[in-house]
Amino acid sequence: MSTADAARRDWQERLHQASGEAVPAAELTLQAPAGLRAVPGAGHVTLTWEPVPEAIGYLVHRDGVPVSQPDVDVAAVPECRYVDTGHGAASYTVAAIATMETVGPASDAVPAAPLGSGPAASLEGGAAAASAAGGSAAVAVRVDAAAVTRELPRPWRYMIGSEHLSYLLSEDETGGRPIGAELTEALRIVREEFGVETVRAHAILGDDLGVYKEVDGQAVYDFGKVDEVYDAIMALGLRPIVELGYMPRDLAADPSRTVFGYEAIISPPKDFEAWSDLVRALVEHLAERYGIHELIDNWAFEVWNEPNLAVFWTGTPEEYFLLYDVSAAAVKNVHPELRVGGPASAANGWVEELLAHIAESGAELDFISTHTYGNAPLDWRPALARHGRPDTPVWWTEWGPTPTHFHGIGDGPFGAAFLLHGMKSAAGRLAAVSHWVASDHFEELGRPPRLFHGGFGLLTVGNLRKPRFHALTLAARLGDAELATVVEGDAGGVEVWAARHADGRVGVLAWNSTLNQAQADGAVELSRAVSLTVAGLDGDYTVTHHRIDGEHSNIEAAWRSMGGGDWPADGQWDKLRSVNTLDELTPATVLTATDGALTVDFDLPMPGVSFVELTPPPH
Repeated sequence: MSTADAARRDWQERLHQASGEAVPAAELTLQAPAGLRAVPGAGHVTLTWEPVPEAIGYLVHRDGVPVSQPDVDVAAVPECRYVDTGHGAASYTVAAIATMETVGPASDAVPAAPLGSGPAASLEGGAAAASAAGGSAAVAVRVDAAAVTRELPRPWRYMIGSEHLSYLLSEDETGGRPIGAELTEALRIVREEFGVETVRAHAILGDDLGVYKEVDGQAVYDFGKVDEVYDAIMALGLRPIVELGYMPRDLAADPSRTVFGYEAIISPPKDFEAWSDLVRALVEHLAERYGIHELIDNWAFEVWNEPNLAVFWTGTPEEYFLLYDVSAAAVKNVHPELRVGGPASAANGWVEELLAHIAESGAELDFISTHTYGNAPLDWRPALARHGRPDTPVWWTEWGPTPTHFHGIGDGPFGAAFLLHGMKSAAGRLAAVSHWVASDHFEELGRPPRLFHGGFGLLTVGNLRKPRFHALTLAARLGDAELATVVEGDAGGVEVWAARHADGRVGVLAWNSTLNQAQADGAVELSRAVSLTVAGLDGDYTVTHHRIDGEHSNIEAAWRSMGGGDWPADGQWDKLRSVNTLDELTPATVLTATDGALTVDFDLPMPGVSFVELTPPPH
């Protein structure tokens, strides 16, 4: 069995095993959500309810069973709205959660069904009667270009994920493409195109960088390879989020316990004081090399990765909290203004427990970090307020469509619409949402076996731009002044984000999505006919309309049309690059505002993304 095959088998066996049960937080009393309302529409039922104080999210139940997906690690949603698609008549309830273990009582049950699928569809007085005869259901969108709501939040800009940074030094090839050079280029691209500021990656203390050895019982540090990778990051204009892990072999209590094909050691240290000395030595070295004020202003330190999973931490929860305490103290010993945080947990785990722990231990905590895949990030602000830390930033240091390696869910337009749903949900309440990862140059459970293999990257091997990349491109094109929007009719999964530039350009980003992965390849009944009206205008505007869907801005479809296969030949790479474009749905046209408004009509499939931009003539 190859190293990659062995790593994959071990991963699958241990992925869902907890590393232990942390001390439960104090019991909380939650109310049942009030005002549950189920509105049927074409192909869906939209549920809305009233918020519950102290709730970080809500669990939707269909016929008594939590609504979830097999590839989603947290079923709860952060907002008081859920669009259920792909199902018939059902009885719905909703319960609030205050921690991952604290679930409140269920709401009163409400029956409903999508329009045309059963007797329950007539509930709410035919609220979705906007369905267009013989066509897609109708959605009316109104944007007021004169009504600024706030400065547009950009949660994707602070951080991006990457494969372990020693991969930047690799001279090997995948699919005939140079690994180190293309990973470096991928990080440059996201820095330049999205304004990303920092990069997070695993294993900076791993043995492949040779940071720690014991010679005659004495610790010997060598940060030369760390300097190489961090110099490369700095040269791109990025800064590292230093994930303190994994364990050097000579310092591990059990060096036989590893994860991934590159055999990162996941054991606690045999000597916590020696670990503290290593962390302090690393931070002191970085401060000497790059300057203490550079580290204070632009870097941060995160303690370990997903210690709540047995596949990443073989110690107990108590040992992790000790690791957190001594690591935080070591960082702060170098300078008290350096930032440190955690628990960098999988699926929102141990956040409440870490908050309770540091309240007793007195350890410093400058940010909370956790991970979620396949759903929008939860809202931990009520928990932070409850612990007297309302201003502590929350960082999602890993987030994406799927936690599963080689899962194709994110390579097509479904991933693009999902990304925008999550980013808009996070906007204004999360300090960072780090997409995991920038590039398909990634080897945790084996290097990519083919061009489109369900990789985590925004960019393929060869740095082709996936629909998810194009979605972030469109979000980044929005101006800084967020605008008021109203969505009416049978909206279903249609969401809108609009903003204005200082020069008067107005961008409207609309997408049609579902969390039901069984419909990732599309569902005709969820397509919508959108009528977009932008008010608060005057004069002529050049209107452009860019689109991401199965036929537009979809490089995976382009590869299939060329015959597909594992890897392109040399000439095929050039052809793929020539069609790796962000496509216009219609040619640009000039329209004149009538009574201060313009209207643009278009069909929006599910999954699909449209970006309509109105540009006034130059002054």
